[in-house]
Amino acid sequence: MVNARDGLAGGLKPADALDPVEWVVSARPVGYPQAVAVMNARAAAIAAGTAPELVWLIEHPPLYTSGTSAQPADLIEARFPVFASGRGGQFTYHGPGQRVAYAMLDLKRRAPDVRRYVASLEEWIIRALAAFGVAGERREDRVGVWIARPERGAGHEDKIAAIGIRLRHWVSLHGIALNVAPDLSHFTGIVPCGVADARYGVTSLADLGIGATMAEVDAALRRAFEGVYGATIVAPEAALPNIADEPLNQHPVATD
Repeated sequence: MVNARDGLAGGLKPADALDPVEWVVSARPVGYPQAVAVMNARAAAIAAGTAPELVWLIEHPPLYTSGTSAQPADLIEARFPVFASGRGGQFTYHGPGQRVAYAMLDLKRRAPDVRRYVASLEEWIIRALAAFGVAGERREDRVGVWIARPERGAGHEDKIAAIGIRLRHWVSLHGIALNVAPDLSHFTGIVPCGVADARYGVTSLADLGIGATMAEVDAALRRAFEGVYGATIVAPEAALPNIADEPLNQHPVATD
């Protein structure tokens, strides 16, 4: 099937000059409410023109989040804290061994086009996976990046990366979650992204037999990002407010 997003997946570099995107990697797990607070503050500063764009790479402790389209029945077992999220999409899992990349980009100066932005996020992941010899693919009816698994039967495929975004004043929040080597059994507490078809599962680089380290994945993500969005510059974690000093905040809020 021809995927309409394939034609939107070119670069999303700004039409006018922007400072390089700051690239921050957190060395320790970050609680979900803390991450959302940092994202909200940074997105507001970007919209106000007082801070550069940011990509923030983190791992979360085990947790589930519900997007704005989440169905209560898709939460099978709340094995971990569950957080309501303002991002689009349904239920997803975050945890150790998964690289979450939160992207705060000024789409007003890049392209105020939601579908194109989603396609560019998929393109970013697909290019990063190619560095490990993995062929990530789009699906017309399912956002994210998928891996064909013909050895499991006709039509079988697994999701290796999820996408969920929110826009505020045309500045993006949230982003992507790439499965490097998480405990895949943790996904069984939810219907991931609302996809219940038995042919569709969840995979990771480790599950595919690829022993990539998180640092190697981060390097591939950065190279791929620059090919799609333009230059980055490494910034210290201390550039984010209170990250170094704030305790891990894991108090769940009600799901929607």
